[in-house]
Amino acid sequence: MTIKILVTGGTFDKEYDEIEEKLVFKETHLQNILKQGRCEIKVNIRTLMLIDSLHMTTADRQLILENCKKSEEDKIVITHGTGTMEDTARFLNKNIKNKTIVLTGAMVPYIFGSSDGLFNLGSAISFAQSLPHGVYIAMNGRYFNADNVTKNTKTGKFEEIR
Repeated sequence: MTIKILVTGGTFDKEYDEIEEKLVFKETHLQNILKQGRCEIKVNIRTLMLIDSLHMTTADRQLILENCKKSEEDKIVITHGTGTMEDTARFLNKNIKNKTIVLTGAMVPYIFGSSDGLFNLGSAISFAQSLPHGVYIAMNGRYFNADNVTKNTKTGKFEEIR
């Protein structure tokens, strides 16, 4: 079994630029994260973009959709910024039914050394292997259906819509 991992950016891959004094993107850290986690699952990683999800456009979401549709793998993990993760999940859910797609992200950049991204990525890979076809978000050890999830901006956690 091979899992396709699509990289789109988000806090997961941000780094601190000491000169500009802001968070920036240089490259994805996915290979390092998988190595550190001693991942034994065969993965096929493709970087689509490295952007903050708050700047994600309809064209960006269309690119993600097309890559999901074209993927030979039917189990896909997407690293994504948490700001608009639920929007992308709903967009994909409307357009794909024959694959298991799990979006995940981080609240703290991997490069900072205390990121939740490692745990979230591991959970997403596990959920992609075990959940039926559909689109999900995996954060903090939980998974949520794409049509029943929201990010609580007061707590910084994802939760079911009630």
